Amino acid sequence: MADRIRILVVEDHHVVRQGLIALLSATPEVEVVGQASDGVDAIAQFRALQPDITLMDLQLPRMGGVESITRIRADFPAARIIVLTTFDGDEDIYRALQAGAKAYLLKGMTMEELLSTIEAVNQGKARIPAAIAEKLAGRVGSQELTARELRVLERIVAGRANKEIASDLNISETTVKSHVNSLLGKLGVADRTHAATMALQRGIVHLPYGDA
Repeated sequence: MADRIRILVVEDHHVVRQGLIALLSATPEVEVVGQASDGVDAIAQFRALQPDITLMDLQLPRMGGVESITRIRADFPAARIIVLTTFDGDEDIYRALQAGAKAYLLKGMTMEELLSTIEAVNQGKARIPAAIAEKLAGRVGSQELTARELRVLERIVAGRANKEIASDLNISETTVKSHVNSLLGKLGVADRTHAATMALQRGIVHLPYGDA
């Protein structure tokens, strides 16, 4: 059927990807035209197929979902991409939408919700579930971390001490302490442990691919 919605599925877990493809393939309104298991291949597949809708996971090998979305939309501004992920941190949501995703769904959604979202996005609409919108709204008013504070926070999450962070970033320990105090205040936490926990929960920092 010429009017079926053509879909590209980007998901690194083979069983999840094949399960999603099987469910979609049983739906007469859509047609799965391609699949990819990493961000680099997602870009190549999009260029070759130019699907109506791309379902994109965020945590992918070789290149993450947000960067893949950014690169696809740089060359194809009209690309309609739906994020389908387990990540529900406000920073994950914000970055994906900033990159140009038209919808953001968690993998626990129903098939009915997925199909209605695909249809809405195919019609040029955005679709953000209420629970996701609430998390995004909670981000408003929070203070942005500077690039240096973010680099310090990444190393705190990795368990590095101030002396090691100073060596990594080629700055003094005093400067590291200043950055730590600043980011603790911005995150509204009392210590490094809570800063690391919040950074992971909100999606400000991610563990390296394969460690999660």
